[in-house]
Amino acid sequence: MACETGRVTAPSNDAGRNWAGNITFRAARRHRPSTVDELRTVMADAEHIRAIGTAHSFNRIADSTGDLVSVAGLRPSIAIDAKAATVTVGGAVRYGDLASHLYAAGYALHNLGSLPHISIAGAVATGTHGSGDRNGNLATAVRALRMVTADGDLVTLRRGEAGFDGAVVALGLLGVVVDVTLAIEPAFEVRQFVFERLPWSRLVESFDEILRDAYSTSLFTSWSGPVVDQVWRKKRTDEPAPPGGDWFGAVPATGPLHPIRSMPADNCTAQLGAPGPWHERLPHFRLEFTPSAGDELQSEFLVPREHAVAALTAVDGIRDRIAPVLQISELRSVAADELWLSPSYRRETIGIHFTWIPDTAAVLPVVAAVEEVLAPFAPRPHWGKIFTTPLDAVAARYERWDDFQRLAATYDPGGKLRSQYDAWQSG
Repeated sequence: MACETGRVTAPSNDAGRNWAGNITFRAARRHRPSTVDELRTVMADAEHIRAIGTAHSFNRIADSTGDLVSVAGLRPSIAIDAKAATVTVGGAVRYGDLASHLYAAGYALHNLGSLPHISIAGAVATGTHGSGDRNGNLATAVRALRMVTADGDLVTLRRGEAGFDGAVVALGLLGVVVDVTLAIEPAFEVRQFVFERLPWSRLVESFDEILRDAYSTSLFTSWSGPVVDQVWRKKRTDEPAPPGGDWFGAVPATGPLHPIRSMPADNCTAQLGAPGPWHERLPHFRLEFTPSAGDELQSEFLVPREHAVAALTAVDGIRDRIAPVLQISELRSVAADELWLSPSYRRETIGIHFTWIPDTAAVLPVVAAVEEVLAPFAPRPHWGKIFTTPLDAVAARYERWDDFQRLAATYDPGGKLRSQYDAWQSG
């Protein structure tokens, strides 16, 4: 039996700009329907329309010169089905809000992203992920989704049905997601341990051992020296705690840290091995504070795990270009999955993430340089972040791209939801 666990207030972006401020949305009309029937009418009447969530995208993937629609006005209820071990939640609800409800009811998601501020539908649609060798991206928890298609039809797709694997990470091209059903598990606790100054040589020598050491591991580097600045190791309390002292040459932090040294550690989740709820340790940043630097641009490139050391060595070769426009870089692992447009589709993956300074003109040439050195490793860019690779080259890295195009044509034969791909990169 399903049980209602409460309601939350879903946030929306009404400022006309994205989170970073590098994108001004060009829509002629903006909609915030309060019922599904209103949403169906908006969709049926529009000539070109895109959905917008919390606007935590750094390119024009969510933009439209016609209409923008937000589902934040719909009733954002959260319903747990204990027998099925699932939760059905409104697409506009943020992960941080869902997580607190789940924990109060004794449940958890398998993983969370670095920040809990993002909407569920937006994160799922773009293949957003956390870290952990055994952890798939956030979309791998999806068991069903309900959406309004371009013609205003309300449809539900369930795991195992034809087209489901293409409809989860769908970039908003099949319809506007009303709610999502996610797999849940019993709640668990996590300890977070931070180490500093991991020698680069030790990372190269013991890469797999370092990444698999914890339930979730993130490495932060400024690409400015022969060390990884910080390693954040998130271990479940039912896993052995790490021994004291040095770890692969890295030393334990003596106090709480922020990945960006100039930022206050109060913004971050608890460290120093203090046990706490899964949702208060797996993200790096606390829901009540501005995540990361706030004033920033972001890129991420996901490469096959077997090429990780070679890819990182290639990026390290242009560190002199990267460091001057970088705030911090994060390295994470993601398990393979079967979702057609997931950057981890059928390959174990390493994500190489860049938090740049908020200067598009200075950053774009460096992004292009990173893409050039990573090209031999077939990197897949994060769909919601800055990249300069042409779409046809990105598409060639996805074996099911043509299948996805056929699926999109089924749900949106007139191209009403089609994104303006050519404008994604420059902002």
